[in-house]
Amino acid sequence: MNKQFIQLLAGSLLCSIPAFADGGAQAPSELSDPVALVLLVVAGGLLLAIAILGNAVLGAMDIFREKMKKDAGKVLLAIGVIVLTLLSSSAMAQEATSNASPYFTRLSQTSFYLLVSVIILELAVVISLLFLLRYLVSIKRKRKPAKAVVPGKPKVSWLEKINNTKTVDAVAEAEEDMGHDYDGIHELNNPTPPWWKWGFVFTVCFGIVYFWRTEISHSAPSQLEELAVAEEKAAIAKQEYLKKAANNIDENNVTMLTDPADIAAGQKMFISNCAPCHGPQGQGVVGPNLTDDYWLHGGKLNEVFKTIKYGVADKGMKSWQEDFSPKQLAQVACFIKTLHGTNPPNAKEPQGEKE
Repeated sequence: MNKQFIQLLAGSLLCSIPAFADGGAQAPSELSDPVALVLLVVAGGLLLAIAILGNAVLGAMDIFREKMKKDAGKVLLAIGVIVLTLLSSSAMAQEATSNASPYFTRLSQTSFYLLVSVIILELAVVISLLFLLRYLVSIKRKRKPAKAVVPGKPKVSWLEKINNTKTVDAVAEAEEDMGHDYDGIHELNNPTPPWWKWGFVFTVCFGIVYFWRTEISHSAPSQLEELAVAEEKAAIAKQEYLKKAANNIDENNVTMLTDPADIAAGQKMFISNCAPCHGPQGQGVVGPNLTDDYWLHGGKLNEVFKTIKYGVADKGMKSWQEDFSPKQLAQVACFIKTLHGTNPPNAKEPQGEKE
């Protein structure tokens, strides 16, 4: 019976060896991927655990040979559970392979899911061996005896447990003294709290993985690359905002445009639409002179913008708000303001009030 059980158990354990052999034959280019390395390390660790547990099970079988002879049916049932667990795990792995896709790694789908399948199979073997070992050894949980309360011993608070510290008296302080005296201040043996040490270990591990992904395998963007992407998105968002903001200009919020491109655009529209009445240089023809200090309807920028936008019907000037966008109206108004003091030839006499 012992020999048959060993053969069946060995056969069930060897089911994962071909898959592991295939999973280990990765292309050289895929070995640089951190996901592949992690999966291979996990698979190797589980394989080592299987070997240790298998050895323990074999030892337990030798110790409890007589018991297994009496309970042969239960042993066969345990073996059946192992086989069914392996088969079900293999089916789940195949189903996951057909439906999922590894989007976070450079591994091919075949390699990725093969490694995952090996790990799932190994986990199933480990769990099955643990249950079998528990049955063989007949482990029963025993309640831990309550700790005896020592009279006079101070109660340790939860904060001291977390920080691994303890309250000391004068005698204990002398025992913890490191022998260093600085101006009457004694240095005690006060180690770093466990949570701080484990946090430091985590940051080191995180830094190694981060450096590998960003600087070696380039499977994730670095901080400079993330900054460049963020700046590009911000520039696009700024352009979209400016496009929308350009249509929100009116006589209440118009400001002087200083971009030469805006002044040139305003000059082009002025010559094409306003020159017949005001002259190409703003010297005035039918309309008033726009280069002197006198204005009929106000010479401030918002007043010029308002005059262009709504027009002056009784003077024969049309409203241009249907022809120009708010941004274009602002460009024309700003160009007109640049004509002040140019003193073009044949300028028309002043009209209106001096600004």
